[in-house]
Amino acid sequence: MRRAMLVGLTAVLGAALAGCGADAGSGTDKSSVTLWMYPVIGDQAKSQAFWTKVEKDFEAANGTIDLTIDQQPWDGRQEKITTALASKKGFDLVVLGPDQIPQYAQQGTLVPVDDVVAPAKTSFLPNSLTALTVDGKLYGVPIYQTITAPIYNKKLFTDVGVTEFPQTWEAFKAAAPKLAAKKIAILDYPGAPEVSLNQSFYPLLWGNGGSVFAADGKTVAFNAPEGVEALQFLLDLQKAGGLPGNTATKKNDIEGGTLAAGKTAVYHAATALQAVQLGAAIGAENVGVGLPLESGKKVAFGIPGGLVLAKHSPQPDAAKKVAAFLSSPEVAAELAKESGFFPARDDVTVPGASPAVQEFAKSLEFAFPGDTHPMARQVMALVAPELQAALLGKKDAKTALDDAAKEANALLAGSG
Repeated sequence: MRRAMLVGLTAVLGAALAGCGADAGSGTDKSSVTLWMYPVIGDQAKSQAFWTKVEKDFEAANGTIDLTIDQQPWDGRQEKITTALASKKGFDLVVLGPDQIPQYAQQGTLVPVDDVVAPAKTSFLPNSLTALTVDGKLYGVPIYQTITAPIYNKKLFTDVGVTEFPQTWEAFKAAAPKLAAKKIAILDYPGAPEVSLNQSFYPLLWGNGGSVFAADGKTVAFNAPEGVEALQFLLDLQKAGGLPGNTATKKNDIEGGTLAAGKTAVYHAATALQAVQLGAAIGAENVGVGLPLESGKKVAFGIPGGLVLAKHSPQPDAAKKVAAFLSSPEVAAELAKESGFFPARDDVTVPGASPAVQEFAKSLEFAFPGDTHPMARQVMALVAPELQAALLGKKDAKTALDDAAKEANALLAGSG
């Protein structure tokens, strides 16, 4: 990463706000901008302090704009945002992920924000911009980037004579019996239907060259050979003792789980926070961070958080100034430090980044936001129980995915 000088939030002036139009309002009149922010900083007290400071720093640099950062809960997020956009009130800006933006962009309730990032476009991670782009237009200004990567118990591998972390499916299958002989499952796979498939099955599908949807988006493709092979990989590991006994109902919790207890060796789609949690349980020196598990290519699930601008906003120029401020290197660095996520730009140095966080950063180049289809979440809800049926031994890999595909294709046909 190219090093950026951290000069404090109050000094974010000039270039960071260039190209976004004049202040809405004139004379002594002030514009008001409301941003709906979600708990990207997990600690509530730290979150409140951080966003309060951002408000004050922005207003100090922009005397004609009043900024309100309204901190919202994750619960009911989708419904509340949909209602706000339909009723044309509630917020000017809101943080959305790539899987949410397409449906609103197609409905015409959002405004493209290409002009906000244009002055510093080459400094943003290309994957972050691509993920927030719909039909060639950027609908989200990236303010952070998440990434997942394998975390593993180095000692368990060393104890069975495996000196290098197995990066490929074949290496995984070769190491699984060695660990199973000591009653250790190699893969801490969370198969409970409520776990997002972006952090369980889909990374295996993508790493094998597969996709959830066909290229035209009108049908699904997860039951193609690449998908069947991915599910069969899991079933083969399960047969070899490579998955935990409760894998069909297991959640992806680290604390109090089998990975922390030393009964499983790897979680293939973990976050940096989960690496910290694992280190607290087994000792940070025993935690390894690998590159994405692959069978053909490396793909790591990771999404940018994008500030999107509601079309109904009466002060779009002022809102764009807020978006430029929050995506500036100075704010991005501080947000990354407090949230544990990563900046969505490569000219930022995160203060105090741990060695583990630096290892996670190596997977940023492989970041993939998932299949950003308007029906992605609904399709995921249909696939998850069929995967569980296969893990419970009720269906073989092809039957499970074919059955899910029938339901999903019917859903897609009806939504069209």
